[in-house]
Amino acid sequence: MYDVSMTTPVGRRERKKAATRRALADAALNLFIERGYDAVTLHEVAEAADVSTTTLLKHFPSKEALVFDEEADQEAGLVAAVRDRAPSVTIPQALCAHVKRVRIRPAGSDTRYADFLNLVRTTPALSDYAHRMWMRHQDALARAIAHSLGAAPDDLRSAALARFALETSALAHRADDPERAVDVAFDLLEHGWSTPAPRFGDGRD
Repeated sequence: MYDVSMTTPVGRRERKKAATRRALADAALNLFIERGYDAVTLHEVAEAADVSTTTLLKHFPSKEALVFDEEADQEAGLVAAVRDRAPSVTIPQALCAHVKRVRIRPAGSDTRYADFLNLVRTTPALSDYAHRMWMRHQDALARAIAHSLGAAPDDLRSAALARFALETSALAHRADDPERAVDVAFDLLEHGWSTPAPRFGDGRD
């Protein structure tokens, strides 16, 4: 027989765990933005969230992980972008819109998000970690693409598209105009390399 009372403590523990993770992540981000990532210790983050360093490490295995607490959501979002796209939308178009929405200009982004992006871009440890975390979704995205195309799960074309689609994020963050960089990259993925781009600045009159 289903006993509601047996599930209550579990739900309470999960809520408490989530609240602790949120408090730690918020404290870390505030300190990192205020003082710089390298100048803040794990002990200082734990103190700011009023927990022990041991508790912090139970929730976050590394200092970098404190800044990024969304890996499962990232993968689910990428898969959904392919799976749930409208019939008239191609896979590259759906992924282009998704990358711009979640990596370039997230909904509701504000000055705090701009500070976060600046922190990641100017801290090599964070930018490297963010890229590795993002690229870990390559296999799941490739399988979603292959399934959408009716291809085998190990289809190489699907794997290549997944790889290059995810790499557009890093390209965009190095560009002066991130949105244009994403558009150009996905236009290439959509249409292929048919005609070389014009060459400029080669010294010819």
